[in-house]
Amino acid sequence: MGLLAGYRIIDMTTVLAGPLGVYQLALLGAEVVKVEVPGTGDVARDFGADTELRERRMGPSFLASNSQKSSVTINLKSDGGREAFRRLIAASDALVENMRPGVLARLGFSPDELLEINPDLVYCSLTGFGSSGPLSQNPAYDQIIQGLAGMASVTGFPEGEGVRVGFPVCDALGGYVAALAVASGLANTARPRGVYLDVAMLDAALSAMSWVSSEALFGRRPRKIGNDNAASAPSGTFRAADGPVNIATNTQDQFAALCRIAECEELLSDDRFTTREDRKSHRGELSTLLNRALSKRPVEEWVKELAAAGVPSGALLEVPEALEQPQILARGFVHRVTLPGEDAREVSVLGSPIHVNGEALRPQTPPAELGADTERVLRMVGCSSDEIARWREEGAI
Repeated sequence: MGLLAGYRIIDMTTVLAGPLGVYQLALLGAEVVKVEVPGTGDVARDFGADTELRERRMGPSFLASNSQKSSVTINLKSDGGREAFRRLIAASDALVENMRPGVLARLGFSPDELLEINPDLVYCSLTGFGSSGPLSQNPAYDQIIQGLAGMASVTGFPEGEGVRVGFPVCDALGGYVAALAVASGLANTARPRGVYLDVAMLDAALSAMSWVSSEALFGRRPRKIGNDNAASAPSGTFRAADGPVNIATNTQDQFAALCRIAECEELLSDDRFTTREDRKSHRGELSTLLNRALSKRPVEEWVKELAAAGVPSGALLEVPEALEQPQILARGFVHRVTLPGEDAREVSVLGSPIHVNGEALRPQTPPAELGADTERVLRMVGCSSDEIARWREEGAI
């Protein structure tokens, strides 16, 4: 039994932010019904590196965040589709959607109308800018949010322009905040518990940048400093004999341990490096001296000794190696699922970053083919065989 077992969540989101957030709720035990447009579905079905899977409308980008969800197709522009959706809303606990503000309302499902259908519904709208403000009607993708949040302005090296983070981090942040909002709504014991939750990716990004945002609020303009840490030094990427190594010394004891292990203890008596603020002011000089000392041995040796001394450090891995490292394998984070279809193809997907009572949370079912569960789910929420047949004939489902 999962922590959210017994709750039914309607997932009307597409692409990444919403599907990722709702996927976390599914892994925690919620029953998730993914509502898609007939014939097209989530555009992520067509994304990813595997041509054969894309042609099956099961692209790797879709597989990443849609295990453990049923797929129901409903055309909300039809009378029958709207009636089917009302039945589903009435029999569910939460709804998550990422349409532009006002789109669902124009179809007859404003927040007030949804809560009239189901007074206990936890309704979460996840958009780029939220439902209010001058940008609320603007389209948004991750890169747009990174730019408007100032994230790109603090990413990269001082001599270059701002650089986007190498994965859709604002999508992920928005999704996780939406999941937190929905779980909080479901935890409300008041009745009726109905609530409208308005989550903006831009707000989520600035919230996650709290230290950087706080610096700006206190009058300091944050700048790009490459791989260094603005809060301390030495803390960044250094050169070992066989490649780069990340080392972070946020305390005086950690700095002393690094100098001892790297056999450059003379740095401890150098006036330029006495305090953390001194080291930050002479960051470049300190990095040059440390690189000279660290270049004598390979990354693995440095990491082993530094970790034993309480100094955070690690190699810089590429993504395939990151997924295959012993730590990830030991935590049971990558799982195999068998896709629907005659070939019963197995693929790897990620589970939850949360362990419950020592157990990894893993998907119990693979991502569903488009519309595969429409009839079963509609029957489950009280729709008759005649209604389902009529709606299908009308193109409503």
